[in-house]
Amino acid sequence: MRHLLAGENLALCALRQSRRGEDGAFLATEVLVNKDIVSLFDIGTIFPLYLYPNGDTEAQGELVPHENGRRPNLTMAFVRQWEQTLGLKFVAEGRGNLKKTFGPEDVFHYAYAILHAPAYRERYVEFLKLDFPRLPITSNVVLFRKLCPRGERLVALHTKLAGDPDEICFSVPGDNAVEQVVYVPPSGSLGRRMIKTATSQSERPEDTTDEGPEPSKFPAGPTGRVYINAKQYFEGILPVVWKFRVGGYQVCERWLKDRKGRVLDHDDLDHYQRLVSALSETRTLMVGIDSLIADHGGWPMV
Repeated sequence: MRHLLAGENLALCALRQSRRGEDGAFLATEVLVNKDIVSLFDIGTIFPLYLYPNGDTEAQGELVPHENGRRPNLTMAFVRQWEQTLGLKFVAEGRGNLKKTFGPEDVFHYAYAILHAPAYRERYVEFLKLDFPRLPITSNVVLFRKLCPRGERLVALHTKLAGDPDEICFSVPGDNAVEQVVYVPPSGSLGRRMIKTATSQSERPEDTTDEGPEPSKFPAGPTGRVYINAKQYFEGILPVVWKFRVGGYQVCERWLKDRKGRVLDHDDLDHYQRLVSALSETRTLMVGIDSLIADHGGWPMV
């Protein structure tokens, strides 16, 4: 963890083994995190992108260090393999131009995009239950160039909550107290189709239960509502976004349930709206990543 405290950095959180078979237990971070960041029942491992010096500079001299002493957390053999496969030259700091060069942050963004490909998770689901994720290296430099910005956007969504808060409405006046968390899906036949799709994509039981009024007692809206009390709700949350999971957590629900009994201030409301928007865009990007890989030869990646 000291490498996240020593200076600006980026890290991947992942599970080595999952007792519940979670295939999406990956998350990027720029700060210190709790051991159960991606799973309620398993301890996550942190892989920092950069290593900061600890005085043993000779042993850390495989790659050219940055002026502040940090170096990418990559082996020379790994870097050489990437150079030969892609036909690009590696730079030891930041990002390359993806025309002639690539950097450690490009590697991270590419990896993050791959880990969020639904086809990757489905294809390697049994391996992901037993060990750390393995990263396939594509020899298609065009695909690499297209995946990097998508992975970069995912990182921004997950570390900075770069979603658009205006996509989610919270406009009913009240005391903003979280008394209960009730999701009411969209009304009409469209809502029923959305519920069926979301349910088929969420096979595991929820981590928590909330005994309370039936959703049918709360008025529905056109795009899905999350009530925090009898009157107030967030509007604009589709069932597939409400059910979206990161590792062992159903994020939209868990965030609010962890705040039951509290009054949400302006920053809390903005944070939740950004969170929901980030998850919605994450789903869109994941579908797009699958399509990109399929359009460039599919799996296995060569």
